[in-house]
Amino acid sequence: MTAESFEGAFASLCHVLLPCMEGLTVFDSELLHRRMGSALLGNPSIRAAVDIAFHDAMARTLDVPLFRLLGGSTHDALTQPYVISIKPPEDVAVEAAAAVDAGFAEIKLKVGSTDGLDVRRIRSLHAAAGGRARLRVDANQGWDRSTALRVIRETSDCLVDWYEQPLPAHDTEGMAALRHATEARLMIDEGVHSPSDLVRAIRLSAADMVNIKLMKAGGIRPSMALVSLAEAADMPCQIGSMVESAVGTAAGLHVARSRSSVVSNELVGPEMLSGDVADLAVPAGRVRFPEGPGLGIDVIGDRVRRLTIARRTWSAAA
Repeated sequence: MTAESFEGAFASLCHVLLPCMEGLTVFDSELLHRRMGSALLGNPSIRAAVDIAFHDAMARTLDVPLFRLLGGSTHDALTQPYVISIKPPEDVAVEAAAAVDAGFAEIKLKVGSTDGLDVRRIRSLHAAAGGRARLRVDANQGWDRSTALRVIRETSDCLVDWYEQPLPAHDTEGMAALRHATEARLMIDEGVHSPSDLVRAIRLSAADMVNIKLMKAGGIRPSMALVSLAEAADMPCQIGSMVESAVGTAAGLHVARSRSSVVSNELVGPEMLSGDVADLAVPAGRVRFPEGPGLGIDVIGDRVRRLTIARRTWSAAA
């Protein structure tokens, strides 16, 4: 989604982004982002890493949870969905039923396959959930305009809360046309990375909701800007995931907790990783907000060392 590689991101961090912190304090996030934006085009995920570290350090300096600095606690609790990947309709039904039995209140189904089975997948999900869980469908840019219109119309009775990014990211005009041709709610995801992308989507009335991901936006500060822009357009937000570790996930949770316009989150990274740098469990989709200073999680040194494949030491000039 961001056209980054590990090698490129690591080199950019070492040689370009870390020097941007020269002479700054942890309260200079505006200047930090101006410097990073001038020094490096794109690369939002590695810029997000620096941004998240800055925000964590700022909140720890003040000995408060990060969400207190972002707007306070606007949610007592949030849930997140069980995610089902593209698979045969029969397998969708089995997995959906098991998720509901395990206590999940929301299920997200990945579709967008070229095998013509997406309608059956959605119908299998609906039948298996039996009204016991809220449903959402993510096509991940997998449909063209005619396919999207057909699938949405043929599943209009399946109680899908919203259809996410049914068309390619560049086809914002197509999203607008699809939205006006159907009564279904549409969420834009890959089509929005920056404020200018969201302004365009708003002007075209291309979506009902927006999926904001810290890794594609460039961190907490730019994500908060997107939330504010969406709020101005009365557009509910979701804080989504690109399968981050507990660090990126915790950062997303603080953003989600601090803004009432964030009505959904899909911060499923820790649930999908076999190894992580900290503990951040989300049992059966029930989010437990971190409460300690900063991000509110404790990174475990031994785990970091086991997962480390490259190392570079940097320190600001005196």
